[in-house]
Amino acid sequence: MAYTAEISRTSPSVLFFLIDQSGSMGDPFVPGSGGGGGAQKRKADGVADAINRLLQNLVIKCAKPEGVRNYYEIGALGYGSKLSLGFGGALADKELVPLSEVASSPARVEEKTKKVDDGAGGLIDQVAKFPVWFESVAHGGTPMCKAFDTARNILEKWIAQHKSSFPPIVINISDGESTDGNPEKAADALKSLATDDGQVLLFNVYLSAQGKPIEFPASDEALGEVFAKQLFKMSSELPSYMREVAQQEGFNVAYGSRGFVANADMVSVIRFLDIGTRASNLR
Repeated sequence: MAYTAEISRTSPSVLFFLIDQSGSMGDPFVPGSGGGGGAQKRKADGVADAINRLLQNLVIKCAKPEGVRNYYEIGALGYGSKLSLGFGGALADKELVPLSEVASSPARVEEKTKKVDDGAGGLIDQVAKFPVWFESVAHGGTPMCKAFDTARNILEKWIAQHKSSFPPIVINISDGESTDGNPEKAADALKSLATDDGQVLLFNVYLSAQGKPIEFPASDEALGEVFAKQLFKMSSELPSYMREVAQQEGFNVAYGSRGFVANADMVSVIRFLDIGTRASNLR
C-alpha cells in the first residue's frame, strides 16, 4: 500500500486520538521527563497538553489567508470509567470534526507566561494564549477493547465516503493493560479498514516508567514488559515517508520500524506525535 494520496480540502484525512483516562493516569511522569512540571506533572495533564499543542500547531500549519483549510477531520475518544467522545465545549460528543471547526471552537483559552529573549541578552515574561480542546481526566479502568471497537465503527463510516483518501491515522496513548480483555483482536479489526491508498495506521504510545524511551523499534527484543510487547505487536509499521521524516529528525529507524514508543516520557510523547501525524502529500 502506497500511503501517497494527496491530502486536500476535497480529499481530507483523519487524525483520531484514543486517550487512556484511567485512574493510573493521575500518577506523575518519571523524573526528568520535562513538560513544565518535571516529576510532579501528571500523565493525564501532560498528554492533554501535548494533544492541545499538536492541535494548535496543526491549525497554524493549515491556516491560509482565506481561513483554516479542512485537510483533516479530527476525532478523540477518552476511555476510563466511561467512554468520552469528542472534545470539550461545543465539540463535545462529536465523532469527527473538520479542522476549521476545531480552530474556531476551543473549550476555553488559557493564558500562560513564558520567558522570551528581550533582544538585549536578557529574558522577559510574555503572556501567550493557549487554546484547550482536550481536558485532563484520570478515573476508572482501561477499557481499551471498547475504545478500539468504537473507533472502528466511526472510521468505517468515514472510509465508506472517502475511499480514495489517505487512510486515517489512529494514535492510542495508554499507561496500562486493558481491563476489558485482550485488545489484539479489536486492534486488528481497526487496522483491517482501508481506503484505496492503504490500511488504517494504528500507532501506540506506552507511558510506562521502566527506563529510557524506546522509540520506533523494529522488533520487541528490547521490550521487557508483556504489555509493551503486545502494544508493539498491535502497532502499524511506519510508511516509508514517515521513516524518512524520522531519520531526518535523528531517530534510529529501519525497515519494519513500527509506530510505537515504550517508556514514554513527556518529551518522547511530543516527538512521537509530531512524527506520527505528519502527512506525506499535503496540498
